[in-house]
Amino acid sequence: MSVLRLAIPSPLRRHFDYLAPIGVSNAELVGLQPGIRLRVPFGRREVTGYLLAVCEDSDIPLSSLKHAVEILDEAPLIDPQLLHLCRWAADYYHHPHGEVFGTLFPKRLREGKPQQPHGILVWQLTTLGKGLPETALPRSPRQAQAISLLMQKPVIENTEFRDNSISATVLRSLQDKKLVESHMMSERLQPIRVNEGLTLNSEQYAALNAVSGTKQGFSCHLLEGVTGSGKTEIYLRLIENCLQQGRQALILVPEIGLTPQTLARFQQRFEANIAVLHSGLSDANRYQAWEAARTGNAHIIVGTRSAVFTPLASPGLIIVDEEHDGSYKQQDGFRYSARDVAVKRAQIHSIPILLGSATPSLESIQNVVAGRYQHQQLTQRASSGGMPDIKVLDVRRQELHAGLSKGLLEAIQEKLQLGQQTLLFLNRRGYAPTLQCHDCGWIAECRACDARLTIHRRRGRLRCHHCGDSSMLPRQCPQCNSERLMAAGLGTEQTEDFLRTHFKQWPIYRVDSDSMQSKGSMQALAEDINKGEPCILLGTQMLTKGHHFPGVSLVAVIDADALLFSTDFRGEERMAQLLTQVAGRAGRADIPGSVLLQTHYPDHPALLAMLSTSYAEQARVLLKQRQESGMPPAGQLVVLRTDCPNAEYGEQFLQTLRERSTPFLPSGAKLIGPLPSPMQRRAGKYRCQLLLTAPTRGAAQTAASVLVANAEALPAKQGLKWSIDIDPQNVF
Repeated sequence: MSVLRLAIPSPLRRHFDYLAPIGVSNAELVGLQPGIRLRVPFGRREVTGYLLAVCEDSDIPLSSLKHAVEILDEAPLIDPQLLHLCRWAADYYHHPHGEVFGTLFPKRLREGKPQQPHGILVWQLTTLGKGLPETALPRSPRQAQAISLLMQKPVIENTEFRDNSISATVLRSLQDKKLVESHMMSERLQPIRVNEGLTLNSEQYAALNAVSGTKQGFSCHLLEGVTGSGKTEIYLRLIENCLQQGRQALILVPEIGLTPQTLARFQQRFEANIAVLHSGLSDANRYQAWEAARTGNAHIIVGTRSAVFTPLASPGLIIVDEEHDGSYKQQDGFRYSARDVAVKRAQIHSIPILLGSATPSLESIQNVVAGRYQHQQLTQRASSGGMPDIKVLDVRRQELHAGLSKGLLEAIQEKLQLGQQTLLFLNRRGYAPTLQCHDCGWIAECRACDARLTIHRRRGRLRCHHCGDSSMLPRQCPQCNSERLMAAGLGTEQTEDFLRTHFKQWPIYRVDSDSMQSKGSMQALAEDINKGEPCILLGTQMLTKGHHFPGVSLVAVIDADALLFSTDFRGEERMAQLLTQVAGRAGRADIPGSVLLQTHYPDHPALLAMLSTSYAEQARVLLKQRQESGMPPAGQLVVLRTDCPNAEYGEQFLQTLRERSTPFLPSGAKLIGPLPSPMQRRAGKYRCQLLLTAPTRGAAQTAASVLVANAEALPAKQGLKWSIDIDPQNVF
């Protein structure tokens, strides 16, 4: 009797065997292909499982196996190459196959619902609806309006109803009354047209020819170009070549906020079907984009991290923009790096991939040094303007107003009076990071984390930026009842309040995750800024990630000191990347740019390096230091963490794991710990970690397999949960 071997979304790192659904013969199972979905019983519920193989036997007695409930697909909805990628990712990151398979599918398909053909949802009247008199439905004006529209136009798209303020609820009500019906209308593929692009300079031509001239098959290119050097124009030329070959292009961007700007640039250049995939979409829109990519109806796919697993009918090119960005690494659950998965996917599909950044990660630079990646460099800005002039502003013994010195305020005033724009960087949202009692010293701390609560004065709340817990902003100290509560430290809200008072005649735009929550807010902001009117932009890292604001001539880092000291071994790399990216927002058009770094440590080596050397030179120095210490990318790092309400039990679990695993580790692999995480208590759980270092990737993988096998064999009591992070981006 044939056995169905499935991957089930569960934390268990194993496959599950089932018998065929009742009424389905063994002969019918022969044609089943890996990747199809089945509905199966799992515990007390039914779940969607994914077929790995049809086997002739099982390690479990056949009499103990359950029957699958239903075969959901006649053929796989994903191709064998994507299945290969999925299995590779599950093995490399040591994550349960079932949960990894789930990332390939949109919510509708994960829930076991049938596939919907790609197309446009349209509505039309039924025979009963066509017979309605004009005075029908007097108590339901919106329903009457929908009927009236359909009488004027026999078939109407769903979007047209939304434009007329007719909701889906109204249409469903009419459908329940059998007055209207819907179906998917096939979307006609329009011929691709390409509009004229910008003129390339000699460096851009050389980089483009180097990538496009590579022989067919897999190749990985690192495009290292200073900010404003025209990397996007090279992306567009490569996409044009890809589309001319009848292939699809997948472009990854690090943040949702970048997709509108990137999408607008692509729409200006290409008259083609462009699909967008990110977490801000509704489930229906995300599914439609997924189907468009899978069927080939979408020529260009633009998405954030998870889009790397999108099925493509004819993949021809992958581009990873801002490849250094930490947003490409998933920090919980399935902890994968979208950049690294994208490189593996390009290899599996035998297509080229381009990684672009002004501040490449040390991992990518190491791959260039090792000869695995080809390297193209752009050292000049594409516009007539040069690189910005960077200066350190010593604020020692100076009076600061909301973090702003007199010298900075004068520089801002000068730029505004010249009709230019200023960008102020402060990587701390909220009003202030600490609320303190002036009388007794009480500090507002999170009840669930080892962290202080941030003041959000606009909303009158205290909020933890680690677990999300929030409470009302108190009027008096809960410890001594004093009303002398003071805000300590600086946040974007506080600086914004001062700027609005000091620069009343000019608009102030605050850009952080609090102010940019509404849909389309970032796009609307970019449109306002790019009108070129003088204004002040104040924001966090959201402002540094690839945005093009040609009117900005002055960039200032309000608190450079916050970037200088870090316990993470990646701290210097991230600081150099962030400062370079922030500085790169200045002088991107014809107006010369200048950068001011406010600091109490003007002689700090990292700041002096910013003044005298390029990021490329700084990165080579940092890479040499990593090679001497054996830390990534010169060596390999793995972190196994526990989260447990009982701190001692979590540490004991890891100590036992270390003792059992050490004898079986490969040569050169070492375990460090167990150690408390830098933030030991988070969201009510105590975090402890075991660090694994290894000289090679192979040794790290072998050692990680040992750790996982032993961790699964240990009893996890008292609510303990453990996770493994391959190539972690932080040790928090």
